Parts: sequence; C-alpha cells; structure tokens
Amino acid sequence: MSTTITVGNIALSFHRAAAAVTRRVLEAHGHRVESVEAPHEQLFRLQQDGRVDVLVSAWLPSSHDTYLSGYRDRVHLLAPHYHPYCVWAVPPYVPADEVREVADLTRPEVAARMTRTVDGINPGAGISRFSARMITAYGLDRAGYGFAPGTEAGFIARVEQGLADREWFVIPLWRPQYLNRRHGLRPLVEPKGLLGSVDAARPVVHRASLDRIHPAALARLDTLDLGNDGVEELDTWINADGLTPLQAADRYLATHHPETP
Repeated sequence: MSTTITVGNIALSFHRAAAAVTRRVLEAHGHRVESVEAPHEQLFRLQQDGRVDVLVSAWLPSSHDTYLSGYRDRVHLLAPHYHPYCVWAVPPYVPADEVREVADLTRPEVAARMTRTVDGINPGAGISRFSARMITAYGLDRAGYGFAPGTEAGFIARVEQGLADREWFVIPLWRPQYLNRRHGLRPLVEPKGLLGSVDAARPVVHRASLDRIHPAALARLDTLDLGNDGVEELDTWINADGLTPLQAADRYLATHHPETP
C-alpha cells in the first residue's frame, strides 16, 4: 500500500516527537507520509476541514476538547499514547517550606522575591488558558502577578536564563516536557483544580481516512504506549542532544519497541 497519509501535530517539540513515531509506524506499513504542523486551534480546524488524516494528539478531556467538540462525530479516537497533565512549577532551589502551593505566591515575603510575570507558551494551549484563569482565581493579580503568553522558544529561553540566574519564578509547565527531566522543576499544589485533570493524549483519525490506512498500521497505533517518560525521552533527545524528531523516533523505536511494526 502506497497511500499518502497526512499526519498533523501541534507546533511544539514534544508533539513533533510523538508525530514522528506515528509517521514511522505508518511508513513501516507502506504509507507515504506528509507532515503538517500548526498552532492548537488551527490544527484542529485543518482536520475538521478534512486536510489532516491523523492528528497527534488530542489531550482529552481538559485541554483540547473545546477544539475537537465541533466535529467529534467525524473522527475515530485511538487509545492514548501517554497521559499528560499541567502544573505550575518553581525551580528546585525555591524552598518548599516557603512556596508549596499556588496560594503561597501571594504571601508578601514570597511576592517580594518572585518575578511576577508568569511566562507561558502560545495562548491557544490548554496550560495558557488555565494559567490566565488562575491569575484572578487565586488573587495573584492583586499581588502584582500577570500571565504573558509567548512562543515555545521564548518560554524555554526564559526558563534556562531564570535558572542560570537563580531567579525565583513560577512557570506554567506540563508533562511530558523535557524541562522536567533536565531541571527537576517542582510542581506546586493547585487545590482549585483549574489546571485540568490528567488527560489522555489520543491520536485522532478522520473517519474519511480510516479505509485508506493499512489495518495493521492502525492496530499498531492503537496499541502504542509511549508514556510520559517516553515522550520526555524523545523530547530530551531533540532539544538537548540535537536529534531531529525522526532520528529521535528511530532511536526510541529501536530501543523500546523493536517489534514495530
């Protein structure tokens, strides 16, 4: 079978990593693969319009259901490849007895030391929507905090520089993301539950594409378990070791899933 399948991913490094593994599985069953990436809302619109066969992946129910709900009856959801979740985190050198939960950020002695701009990624990400809501829900705005969405590159550079300067800062983060593995950032307790639940990262296949995908490829993708640790390993190889997403996928599959396809 030489049918071309379009695989779409959100324009973030760990989504590229998971999409590269999906691409390799499809190629192993004879497919040509075209890759598309876009910001969150745009990627789901592309699939809704029939321009993406396989979307890797929708975080359900918390982060991406709002984007999928308009066309959910036209897609088939595969089993989760990993189980992501969102946190706010601080550097490991910020004492846990001073900053244990989000509300501690408003304490005068903490706010006086903390950088009060909370930098994030693009505004369409679930973590960004949740974080903007938290600023007011926890009264952080009254203590001078504000949320500033940005790019992935800017977000990573901000974290790296803050750590190098031993700055006190809080960062909207998620698993899987290589910064967790690289720096040991410490999650804060968030009792209001505004950061959503543990999601299921499920590949989304457009129903119009189902009969074009080799059944064995579809079955393999439906049983592929990357796990949060696996995606963070891939993401680390890409961001810290300089591998391309496809090189990282090849290393990962050879190490952890030699039975693929």
